[in-house]
Amino acid sequence: MTSPSKPGKQLLHLVFGGELNSLKDVDFKDLSKLDVVGFFPDYASAYQAWLGKARETIDQAQTRYFIVHLHRLLDPSTEAKKAD
Repeated sequence: MTSPSKPGKQLLHLVFGGELNSLKDVDFKDLSKLDVVGFFPDYASAYQAWLGKARETIDQAQTRYFIVHLHRLLDPSTEAKKAD
């Protein structure tokens, strides 16, 4: 995690989720109802947001939330070993 006094390289993450058609696939029931939780500068903050949403929807079996490592899509040379 980065320090507030000395920011590190931004590793952009997206947290989103929604209701799935089936628990076997990542196939959303209605794309227009996806819940975009937000964009986060590091994995730790994205994980906290994901955890909150996962706990909030624990009784909705078909609902799943995901963390997307956008920094890996934007810059494929970004190494996975960097705290995410």
